[in-house]
Amino acid sequence: MSDWAGILWLVILLAGNAFFVGAEFAIMSARRSQIEPLAETGSKRARTTIWAMEHVSLMLACAQLGITVCSLLILQVAEPAIHHLLVVPLEAVGIPEGLAGGLAFAIALILVTFLHVTFGEMVPKNISVSVADKAALLLAPPLVMIARIVNPVISSLNWAANHILRALRVEPKDEVSSTYTLEEVQSIVEESTKSGLVDDESGLITGALEFSGQTAETSMVPLGELVTVRTDATPEDFERAVGRTGFSRFVMVDEHDNLTGYMHLKDIMSMPQAMYRRPITENKVRTLANLSLHDEIEDALTVMQRTGSHLARVLGPDGTTRGVLFLEDVIEQLIGEIRDATQNQGARRSGEGIGGPDAPVA
Repeated sequence: MSDWAGILWLVILLAGNAFFVGAEFAIMSARRSQIEPLAETGSKRARTTIWAMEHVSLMLACAQLGITVCSLLILQVAEPAIHHLLVVPLEAVGIPEGLAGGLAFAIALILVTFLHVTFGEMVPKNISVSVADKAALLLAPPLVMIARIVNPVISSLNWAANHILRALRVEPKDEVSSTYTLEEVQSIVEESTKSGLVDDESGLITGALEFSGQTAETSMVPLGELVTVRTDATPEDFERAVGRTGFSRFVMVDEHDNLTGYMHLKDIMSMPQAMYRRPITENKVRTLANLSLHDEIEDALTVMQRTGSHLARVLGPDGTTRGVLFLEDVIEQLIGEIRDATQNQGARRSGEGIGGPDAPVA
C-alpha cells in the first residue's frame, strides 16, 4: 500500500472513530422525553434511537469495539505512511539515516495522536454533548445497524463485561436512566435559576420540590400554641373570639382540654338569631381528621381531601394528640406563605382575653 493510500485510510479511520465516539456520547446524553414524541408521530429514526437507549449496554459495547478497531488500525496504517513520507525529506536535508528515522517516528506519532484525540475524540464528543438529541437521531440508527451485523462478537463481549461487573457487585444497566431523584431535580432548578433559564421568584417550583420533604409533625401547630374555643361557648362567644384574634376557624375543646372538633365562622353565621346566646350544639362541630406524626404531607393532604376536613389531629405513637394540622399550612408548604394582614394581626392578638370570664376561649 502506498504512503498516500495510508493517508487516505487515516482520514477514513478518523471519521470512523469520530462516528463511534459521537454515537456513544449522543446515546448517553440524549433525553428520552425529547425523542419519544417524534417516535409517536411515526419517525423510524426516533423509534430506532429509543431502541438504542433501551439497549445502552449493547450500544456501548459496539461503540467501544469500533473505537478500539479504528484506533489500532490508525496506528498500524497511518503512522508508517507518515513516517515514510517524513524520512525522505529529513535525509535530504543531511540528517543521518538513523536519526532521521527516529525523528520521523516521533513526529508521526505526535501528529497521529493529535489528529486522533482532536478530530477522532474531542470534537465529536463535544458536538454530541452539545446537541445530544439531534446527534442521537442521526448516529443511533447506523450504530444499531452495525451492532446487528457484529452482534455475535458484541454479545460475547457484553456477556463477559456484565459478568465481570457482577463479580465486582455492580449491577449492569441496559437502559439509559431517564428519571431523576428529588435532589437531582432541586439541583437542576437551582442551577437553572442561577443561570437565568428559569424564573422562580415566587418560589413556587422550589416549594413544590420541597413539599415532599415535609411531614405532619413539621407542619402542624403544637397544642401549646393553639387558640381554641370551649364546647360550652355560645355563637356570640365564638364571634367575639373571631373579633379578638382575626381567625375564622377554631379547634373546639371540652372542659378537660380534649379536642372535640372544629368550627368555622360561617357555621356560626348560618345559625338562627335565637340560638346566639345558647351553647353550641355538638352536632354543629365538624370532625377532625386523624394523622400520625410521620405522615408525609402529600398523604396528609390526601386524607384531608377524602374526609373534607380543613383541620386534622396529629397523633403521637402513644395515641396522644401532639398538635393540629391546618389545610392552609399544607397549601402554604406548596405555594409559599399567604400574606394576610388580618391573619398577622390575629396572630399578634391571639393571647388577648384567653380564658377570660366573658369569652370562653382556651
